[in-house]
Amino acid sequence: MSEGSDKQAEIALEQRHVDRVYARLDELRAEAAAMRDKSYEYGREATPEALNERDVMLHHANRTLQALNAESEGLVFGRLDTASGDAVHIGRLGIRDQRFDNLLVDWRAPMAAAFYQATPEHPENVVRRRVIRSSREQVVDVSDDLLDPDRAPEDMKVIGDGALMAALSRSRGETMRNIVATIQKEQDDAIRAPEGGVTEITGGPGTGKTAVALHRAAYLLYRDQRRLGGPGVLVVGPSPVFMSYISRVLPSMGEHNVELRALGEVLDGISTARVDEPRTAEIKGSSRMVKVLRRALRLPPPDEPGELRIFYRGAVLKLDAEELGAIRRRLNNKGVPPNKNRMKAADALLEALWQRACELADEHFRPDREELITEIGERIEFHRFLVAWWPALYPMQVLRWLSDPARLARAARKLLSAEEVDLLAKSWAELTEWTVADIALVDELRVLTGPPPKRREPVAEAEQPSTEAPRRPFNYDEYAHVVVDEAQDLSPMQWRMVGRRGKHASWTIVGDPVQSSWPDPAEADTARAEALGGQHSHRRFTLRTNYRNSAEIFEVAAEAVRDLVVPGDLPSAVRTTGVAPEVREVAEAELAGVTDEAVRELLARAEGTVGVITTMARRAEVASWLSGVGDPRLRVVGSLDAKGMEYDAVAVVDPEGLAAESSTGRRALYVALSRATQLLTVLEPR
Repeated sequence: MSEGSDKQAEIALEQRHVDRVYARLDELRAEAAAMRDKSYEYGREATPEALNERDVMLHHANRTLQALNAESEGLVFGRLDTASGDAVHIGRLGIRDQRFDNLLVDWRAPMAAAFYQATPEHPENVVRRRVIRSSREQVVDVSDDLLDPDRAPEDMKVIGDGALMAALSRSRGETMRNIVATIQKEQDDAIRAPEGGVTEITGGPGTGKTAVALHRAAYLLYRDQRRLGGPGVLVVGPSPVFMSYISRVLPSMGEHNVELRALGEVLDGISTARVDEPRTAEIKGSSRMVKVLRRALRLPPPDEPGELRIFYRGAVLKLDAEELGAIRRRLNNKGVPPNKNRMKAADALLEALWQRACELADEHFRPDREELITEIGERIEFHRFLVAWWPALYPMQVLRWLSDPARLARAARKLLSAEEVDLLAKSWAELTEWTVADIALVDELRVLTGPPPKRREPVAEAEQPSTEAPRRPFNYDEYAHVVVDEAQDLSPMQWRMVGRRGKHASWTIVGDPVQSSWPDPAEADTARAEALGGQHSHRRFTLRTNYRNSAEIFEVAAEAVRDLVVPGDLPSAVRTTGVAPEVREVAEAELAGVTDEAVRELLARAEGTVGVITTMARRAEVASWLSGVGDPRLRVVGSLDAKGMEYDAVAVVDPEGLAAESSTGRRALYVALSRATQLLTVLEPR
């Protein structure tokens, strides 16, 4: 029989098993729906026992339906043939037949581990590993690895050259696919690492760090749903573009109890993707800002009244600015958050008025302490003064006050330079929308000010929280596990913000120091250690194989940083295409037309997505050049939005500008050049 006939026969064999799996899946869905419907009948009796039983049944039925209705594309993706003659099929869910025999083993189950861990050197009782590729419920391809030829039956068919390289060459869509069918051993070791403590996953572009982290979250939830499922899992990434890109991975594996948030979305009630100029973002992200904000809270409000004057029984009780300042300093020195100090502020003012009354006492004016404090404390003019002198503080209000350069200079004395003060004050004076760097500062102030009175802070329309009720309380901080992607880019202030959400959590930290956009790694490392709360268990996995880029593309990307890093920090690309990247030098006046031409050419040659990456400052300009293209596969992004993304083809516009706009220079260019899987064009304006 020819190789083609063998392959078709094996595809037909797998199709019969896949048909059985989907038929059983339909039966299980029907059973779960029937359980859900039956649960409503139990509630009709309205007894506590019946209502409790109804709730338990309904919860179980809904969870089962949610898992069974998860994305079923490629539900069955693998098969193991063991030395004992058994065939084990691997998939996204675990499914048993009516006799409770395994039709499909969940990829996270211990029985499936050999699908990822077995190698020719250590076959783990596996003779043949097969990857099954499907389109919906139709098997379209199979590809085998023969791991133990000496134990293979004579009639065993071996199809293809392995699944990984075929998977690497397929075009990318709008969202990241999960990689459960092609996880490699080095990746699987990280996915199945113990849950506790900190698991760090490092590696260069294209090594699958993000996919590994997401699959690790799914694996941990599968292994310990009771402990992790209630408190939940938080995944933090660099941008909304990136979070949208990865958003389908976990639901496709049946996991829905995971929150995905970009750094600009971590703080409840505010959502932003706007970024500062790099220099401004560096100042806002510095750990020095903690002291700046603490000092800012000790300053009087901008419209502080300079004198308290009260008429009491013929006497004038007066506290001047100097006396009021002394009272404020005494209260601030107690270290209590200002919003928790408001009652003490009232008490301190009343006590000072009593002392002034004592100084004025004579035979005609004999004040009584209790009477004076009670009477003045109930007066409307006293309360009006208190509200103006010691107002309730709201984080965004405090940050807006720092747009006053003089006020900011007082708070930043000996911490920020005059140039840094001017940059910050200007950024807040021209504020139309909060930036990603501002979010961490607002979160810091949220903690430093203490809870305000129970009313909503007046915010601009763009800052209003979603109308949907939050799944958890505002600024929930009891996640069981936190995943931080592109961790090398987090500023110290952002580490403090994320750390508050994982006070009791275990962590998965994903990143690549070579791609860092934060200029002071040591400062960020200190903040990260504080955020992780002194976790004792720390394990590190380094992924060294670049599966994304062709070797030709990665050679160009690596050249941008080769003199900045040690050789071991760069991964090895395993795939060659024979297609070299194209680098063009273009006159600035011709750049718009040449960009349009180059992008149309890439769209014609590539099957999947095409990304155009340029500086953050030129993003809108470059997008306008391509407004007439009209292909939904095209994406125009700035350098920061390109973090973590991948496209079939990429045009990098103004590479020198990319390097110049970031304080990390050519590392930013390295990121942009390593986004392409198949084709790369670089356009350098003269």
